[in-house]
Amino acid sequence: MERAKIHTYLRFLMELGKFRQRRMRQFYEEMQPSASSHILDVGGKVDTWTTESGTTEPFRVTLLNLDPEQGPNPSPERFLFEVGDARSLVYEDGSFSTVFSNSVIEHVGDFEQQARFASELRRVGDRLWVQTPAFSFPVEPHLIAPFIHWLPRSVQQRLVRHFTFWGWVIKPTPQEVKEMLDGIRLLSLAEFRQLFPDCRIRKERLFGITKSYVAVR
Repeated sequence: MERAKIHTYLRFLMELGKFRQRRMRQFYEEMQPSASSHILDVGGKVDTWTTESGTTEPFRVTLLNLDPEQGPNPSPERFLFEVGDARSLVYEDGSFSTVFSNSVIEHVGDFEQQARFASELRRVGDRLWVQTPAFSFPVEPHLIAPFIHWLPRSVQQRLVRHFTFWGWVIKPTPQEVKEMLDGIRLLSLAEFRQLFPDCRIRKERLFGITKSYVAVR
């Protein structure tokens, strides 16, 4: 039974990987980065621009993360690893041709912190591509469980360990469950539009239901 759960969990992650690859193809088609582009990837990884990438265009990418341990750098002339908090960026206005962020804004805190995050990304980038899962989608993508994110937090705390794929596989302690829930705040479409008023909002759909939003400028 445990092996079946893990297999299902891994298959779900593989499907998410396919979604990311398709999103990257859309990013390249719409944003068309060139060799002179300098992209800030907030909370990203090198894999996004190598294994998930659909281009060999050698533009520069700065990868900004809270964690200083970002792994080996396969191409130091192309990738720059930096440590920092995107809610308070040290870069000047318009420092980057494009700011890219994939599934990060839902992890930075409450709505006030998310607003700081969005404001900073809009400030330092000429163009934007910011994605986040949709609160309205019936499956919570971090816990991998239907409807649980629509329930009161106290109910979520009791259900996570035994009624989500994440809980089945990780077997978290009550404190780990609390930390997980505290670290996720999914956004509604209205909230996302409020955070990115100068952007067009793309809707990614699965089976006709909006799965995530992308703010594009």
